[in-house]
Amino acid sequence: MGDPDIVAPDASTGSSTSDGHPDRAAGDAPAGEREYYGTFTGVFTPTILTIFGVIMYVRVGWTVGNAGLLGAWIVMLLAMGIAAATGLSLASIATNTRLGPGGPYAVLARSLGYEVGGAIGVPLYLTRPLGVAMYIIGFREGWIWIFPDHPAIVVDLTLFAALSIISLIGPNLAFRLQYVIMAVVFASLVSIFASPVTLAPVADTLWWGRYPGFLEDGFRGTDFWGVFAVFFPASTGILAGANMSGDLRDPRRSIPSGTLWAIGISAVVYFALAWWVARAGTPGELTSNYSLAIERARWPALVLAGLLGATVSSALAGLVDGPRILMAMAQNGIIPYGERLAKVSRSGNPRAAIVFTSLVTFACIMVRDLNTIAPIVTMFFLITYCMLNVVLLVEAGVSLMSFRPTLRIPQAVPLLGALGSVFAMFIVNPTFGLLSIVLVLGFYAWIQWRGHHEPVEDVRSSVYVSLAQWAATRVTEAQHENVRAWKPNMLVPVDDPERVRGEYHLLLDLTKPDGSLTLLGLAPGMGAGRLRARLLGLSNRFRRDGIQSTATVVRAEDATEGLCVAVDALQAAFFRPNLLVVPLEGGDERLEALDVVVNHMLVSRVGVLLIAEHPRAGFGQRETIHVWIKPPDRRWDVEDALSCGNVNLNLLTGYRLMRQWQATLRLITVVERDADAPAAEAFLRELSDRVRFPESIERAVLVGDFWHALGGGDIADVNLIGLATQPDLKRLFIFVQATHATCIFARDSGRESALV
Repeated sequence: MGDPDIVAPDASTGSSTSDGHPDRAAGDAPAGEREYYGTFTGVFTPTILTIFGVIMYVRVGWTVGNAGLLGAWIVMLLAMGIAAATGLSLASIATNTRLGPGGPYAVLARSLGYEVGGAIGVPLYLTRPLGVAMYIIGFREGWIWIFPDHPAIVVDLTLFAALSIISLIGPNLAFRLQYVIMAVVFASLVSIFASPVTLAPVADTLWWGRYPGFLEDGFRGTDFWGVFAVFFPASTGILAGANMSGDLRDPRRSIPSGTLWAIGISAVVYFALAWWVARAGTPGELTSNYSLAIERARWPALVLAGLLGATVSSALAGLVDGPRILMAMAQNGIIPYGERLAKVSRSGNPRAAIVFTSLVTFACIMVRDLNTIAPIVTMFFLITYCMLNVVLLVEAGVSLMSFRPTLRIPQAVPLLGALGSVFAMFIVNPTFGLLSIVLVLGFYAWIQWRGHHEPVEDVRSSVYVSLAQWAATRVTEAQHENVRAWKPNMLVPVDDPERVRGEYHLLLDLTKPDGSLTLLGLAPGMGAGRLRARLLGLSNRFRRDGIQSTATVVRAEDATEGLCVAVDALQAAFFRPNLLVVPLEGGDERLEALDVVVNHMLVSRVGVLLIAEHPRAGFGQRETIHVWIKPPDRRWDVEDALSCGNVNLNLLTGYRLMRQWQATLRLITVVERDADAPAAEAFLRELSDRVRFPESIERAVLVGDFWHALGGGDIADVNLIGLATQPDLKRLFIFVQATHATCIFARDSGRESALV
């Protein structure tokens, strides 16, 4: 117990360690300093002892007395069927992956991400101290039946202290004690089946029951599903061995083998025991005398010892495997302030997590009445069962090459397991079923909000890729461009990352809320690696700010040619860029290169935004946006204006900036004569109405020379101006000088429309 603690890093990946162990989690103590367990000790024994609990001794008779022997067998078949389906799913998953500590939590975190793993793992962990408290209280009731003078609180705390000390010493002592308990449990079964009742029944077998109900409520009656709800907790112990995954010598083989053998043997015992109790008493005796199996056994003391031993074993299993679930979540950053809880001793025992779990268990014991909490424990188990089956359905459904389990099972098995788990939740207790789901969703939201855990390569990305491929196939087959679905998929060529930093907030505002951004680095061969690293950092920053962003680098000695080739190549992509955003700056040589690019975008049907930033004003206060509209040939027709090629993107860009900046948007057009003003005003009103701009949009018709009007009105923070089909880029700087503000020149791609 004096071993110093060492920090165990993220163990969920289960990667190989320096000692060569294939399934040992990173951060575990070296093999020479801690003991790992095999199938029988680490999985089979704790699993079967947890399944052989109180219900086997005191509720099987009640089940038969209510439902009859055939009805009881059907109840057991349904309950054990759900457990068996989940066990098979868990076994299949375990043969496909290397499990670190945490058992089911590790499976869910690896497959569906830490958010889902933690959302299930936290309540799954809570079932352990709650369950330990219930088992201790169950032991106390049996103990006081033998020694009625012993104070209940003394019995509870004495057993709690003993079990806590055993769990602190280590699982080796706990497993050795479980050998003794298992011997007692099997001796109790021998005592039951060695009874004269086995050969000489004392009552005729009742095949179909009349469901009289409970002694406690005066036999007011129940039904088949009420009996199922009482019996089902007997099947919730199948994860006891899997929870020890981090302490197993070979979890990939031990978990499937130990779990399935435990389920199979326990199912046979339960079915046989139902047959025995049907011969041991009348229906009235079976429903009113919970200790009938003890009284009719050959050696009643052995059965009573088995009952007490089963409760002790289940409680000890909870104090041993519960802290390991907590430790695994702490290692993955799920638990706040979990640095201490993530530590293990040199012998591999998570003592800090054990102490914490013991304190939680003590608090649960002090509640003294856990009847109101007990149903939610079953609900949390059922949610875990459901999600384990869902993991297998998803893993197999997306047909990943990485999914190669050595134990393959039909898809119907996890499907029935998942549906059966959900069904059982609402049969056992609908109220607690809904409450449990709400709690799990709350844990999910809380973990996602904290967001301090490391990323994990889970199956969700593969699901998203499969859905995207399906959607891409459907869109490609349709051979149709949906202008209603247009959003800015911006391509930003970069030769200097500092320029992107300067334009960061503008790019953010142009892209939000639903656009995407691709940073395309252009560099000669020697500088590509350095540029890629810088762009990846910028792309990550955009993603942190809520923008879908990617970055790549094209090695090109000629940046202009490299950009044009990249744009053409990207047109074959499903999410192809539809908008090129470049700064308007530089000398004659740079403008000539930009002119080539702009003309190429026209052929490639990619929209263009040229950003001509005012050298001193920048983007000003981001409060006023002017959109300049120039209808073709002075025909005041909205359809004609929108078809001229430089109005749709102008309007859509102005609208997006208005929403992001909470700015004033003003539509402006210029006429040469006063006589044209009414038609121009009507045109702007109709345009504003057709494109569904809000009433707050301002409209202005200026009379006179265009260049005089451009600089004679109110100064905006940004001016949006249509870009001609064959623009003179050098003349565009005049707009910046005339307006005393930044200008953005827009040209449509032909794939967007302000009308839809």
